[in-house]
Amino acid sequence: MIEAEASTSQLEAVARRVRREIVMAIAHAKGGHLGGPLSATDILTALYFHVLNLRPEDPDWPDRDRFVLSKGHSSIALYAVLALRGYFPVGELATFDAIDSRLQGHPDMTALPGLDMSTGSLGLGFSAAVGIALGAKLSHRRFTTFVMVGDGECNEGIVWEGAHIARRYSLDNLVVIVDKNDLQQFCWHDPGSASRRAPYADAELRDQWAAFGWAVSDVNGHDMAAVIEALEAARAVEGRPAVVIAHTIKGKGVSFMEGNFRWHSRVPTDEELTTALAELAEPALQTAEA
Repeated sequence: MIEAEASTSQLEAVARRVRREIVMAIAHAKGGHLGGPLSATDILTALYFHVLNLRPEDPDWPDRDRFVLSKGHSSIALYAVLALRGYFPVGELATFDAIDSRLQGHPDMTALPGLDMSTGSLGLGFSAAVGIALGAKLSHRRFTTFVMVGDGECNEGIVWEGAHIARRYSLDNLVVIVDKNDLQQFCWHDPGSASRRAPYADAELRDQWAAFGWAVSDVNGHDMAAVIEALEAARAVEGRPAVVIAHTIKGKGVSFMEGNFRWHSRVPTDEELTTALAELAEPALQTAEA
């Protein structure tokens, strides 16, 4: 178990280990998603080791902050963070996606401690988070609900229906994080060309959330200190919900996976696994191996 409230450099080291656990779990399971979990790792690390008010030893503590991973196919990243935070043994990550495992390809809140919502179908986790935040308001609870969506997930109409409701009820206890890695499963093609483009231009995504009345901010999703600052600022917004658009790189941390949509759900070969783990090794170990 790694303690919370670590320094930025310590959090970066935690994120590096999370990425190693992700890659090893996918390779061992011979299935799952890689690119999206790797792009979300720094944000999840910042949340669970600094931002969220939690008690891992008491996962059902009523006044805990809530987190919903609406892009549920990236579950292995959340599992790795939860394990390192002390919710369950790190060794259990080796059971990822096994038929009798608590760590399924999409989060199951009935099976694993620390999960606030079962997710999978894109957009539904976000809607559930809106409901959690609304319920907290009605019952006069003071916790904050954070939810992570993908930029591709923002194609879902249910996201914008939820965004409208959240603003209508002034849910300033709700913070959305968009993991904007600019790649969907296969990207989009530009009309009339062979090139690929991101699902949303930066200004377009900002403008859409702003049009629904949300407080909108941007952050480099791989700058740990900036991520923490942006999330804390979003939590402090009053009178309306807040969204943080985190600019990330799909496959972050492994050079041959970064920005390559083919690693959305590809399993690394033994040689690729060795290379990836070497790139994700602690800096001192990388220097010694060099």
